[in-house]
Amino acid sequence: MRAGDLARFAVIGLGTLTGPLDSAVNIAFPDITRAFAMPIQSIQWVVISYVLTYASLMLIFGRLGDLFGYRRIFQTGLAISAVAFGLCATASQYEWLLVFRVAQGVGAAMVISCGPALVTGLFDEAARPRVLGAYVAVFGIGAAIGPSLGGVLVAQWGWPAVYWFRVPLAMAALALSFTLPVPARMRAVGGFDRLGAVLLVLALALLLATFSQLRNAALGPVLLGLLVLGTAGAIAGFIWHERRAAAPIIELGLFGNPAFALFNATNIAVNFAGFSVLLLVPYFLVRAAGLPLSLGGVILASGAIGMIAAAQAGGHLVQRLGAGRIAATGAILVALGIGLVGLWPGNASPAVMAATLLVHGAGLGLFQISCLEAVTAAAPRIDRGVAGSLVMVTRTFGVVLAASLLSVAFAALRENAAAAGAPDAFLAGFQAIFRYTAGFLLVCLAVAAIVSRAWGKTPR
Repeated sequence: MRAGDLARFAVIGLGTLTGPLDSAVNIAFPDITRAFAMPIQSIQWVVISYVLTYASLMLIFGRLGDLFGYRRIFQTGLAISAVAFGLCATASQYEWLLVFRVAQGVGAAMVISCGPALVTGLFDEAARPRVLGAYVAVFGIGAAIGPSLGGVLVAQWGWPAVYWFRVPLAMAALALSFTLPVPARMRAVGGFDRLGAVLLVLALALLLATFSQLRNAALGPVLLGLLVLGTAGAIAGFIWHERRAAAPIIELGLFGNPAFALFNATNIAVNFAGFSVLLLVPYFLVRAAGLPLSLGGVILASGAIGMIAAAQAGGHLVQRLGAGRIAATGAILVALGIGLVGLWPGNASPAVMAATLLVHGAGLGLFQISCLEAVTAAAPRIDRGVAGSLVMVTRTFGVVLAASLLSVAFAALRENAAAAGAPDAFLAGFQAIFRYTAGFLLVCLAVAAIVSRAWGKTPR
């Protein structure tokens, strides 16, 4: 690899890092609720407005990158992100903060959707797994340093600081991005499917909204049912249109490729199970283990460290052993890590907890690089923007579904434990939800293996 290409990779990584560094916002939630004098449950919209926006638009911007050039979309996203960060930091009302979070989601969708295609375009195809491994590691770096850095910034300057510090990062990446090569367009410019784009955004937004509201009892069965029906209708309309479109947003025939289809489906299951750690372990560290926030942050960061190291090693391993084997190994490690969390006693030592999360994080790193490599390799080069975006979208589906369902399941298990007279209902519910989640993931992996074997024997 040439030094110049490595420097260009660093530019793309710096720009991409502005997205995963949004993990710094989570630590600012209490300060945000105090600043705007609003109830704690309202903070969910800070997350939903951002996640719904970028997840709904990533495939669109991936296709626009295929059409107009990945660098152009990437640069536009950085410019929008820089402005959005500043606007979020200066929001005087909560409603305006949500509007600016939507703008931030637009910028993030543009940056992240074209990142994989940009980095793989810098190097030979033979180096693609290693390059994607390094790219996946960028997300681990953001997850590792975001919360701890955010805590320091909020303590010193309040919640706006978690947005302000990313303004110079985005501007620096934008300035340096003009050193990136301008690849020749792979498609004719006139081939953008506008109706397909509208239907896709509607379908994804409704699907994610349905996931996010599954735990909202106040929504009521009628409204939830209408939301589900609307989602099903939008998805059906998108599929019907795409099958007839001359230049579809995504070529549905790609899902006839077993690797492409199964990796995307398994990506949802792995990230659904994997998100259980970020969702519930922080409560264990405070309530059951009684650890100070500083030590708890270090323990949580061990998972991100495992992800960074495994993603780097995974790029080399995928080249030698293939994406399928490394993905299976990574997914099993995720299930193992989750199952081990379910065995933690209330007095688990910090070293044991950190080692467990290291296993979990390593599994996620191996799986993510394998999934991104397999899906990217299965798609033609002219569809690299959409292929890379789809991996990010299916990952988001798993995370949003986990945030909606696992919290409800945990509450039910804790209540059952309390009703059964458990001495520590929280610990009993915590252990049970992780055991069940690990079992669920193993079942999903077994089904995927069976389907993969059967699919491979079926003439297509």
